[in-house]
Amino acid sequence: MKASTLFLFAAIFLGGVAVWLGRVQDPDVLASVTAPISGAKAPDFTLLDLAGGEHSLDDYQGRPVIINYWATWCRPCEAEMPALQAVYEKYEDDGLVILAINTTESPQVIEPFIEERGLTFPVLLDERSATAREYGVQAYPSTYFIDRNGIIRAAEFSGPMSQAFIESQVERILN
Repeated sequence: MKASTLFLFAAIFLGGVAVWLGRVQDPDVLASVTAPISGAKAPDFTLLDLAGGEHSLDDYQGRPVIINYWATWCRPCEAEMPALQAVYEKYEDDGLVILAINTTESPQVIEPFIEERGLTFPVLLDERSATAREYGVQAYPSTYFIDRNGIIRAAEFSGPMSQAFIESQVERILN
């Protein structure tokens, strides 16, 4: 047996063992871990921005809000940032708020990324990933569209969104 075949077999076997050992023994545990869904009230949070200012979701009551979980190392996140900025500029006068929440990086890493791309919406730091857990974020980017009443109207977890898609969701939450 070739070494590469043996290595592949060992990797598959060890992966299977890891999955078996990592399985949830109690299905009730899974039932207790729920992310907010469309139609639910968006959980409030308070986070700091890059300048140290506090932002609470409740501060934006009465305004449509996009919450976008992202990271600088996430290529799909980077790909959708220009679309988010364009939508923000287009709908800012209609009250649209975009809160870009970073859970994994320091301001020293985030600030050059923001500056190079000319992003002007608030970037918040969730250093302990508390809101990411509450919102059920498991991958980046993850985005929530919240209407003026604080109700989640859509949640998008499938990767980078196009500007047209973002605008279609913004039109839903503007009214």
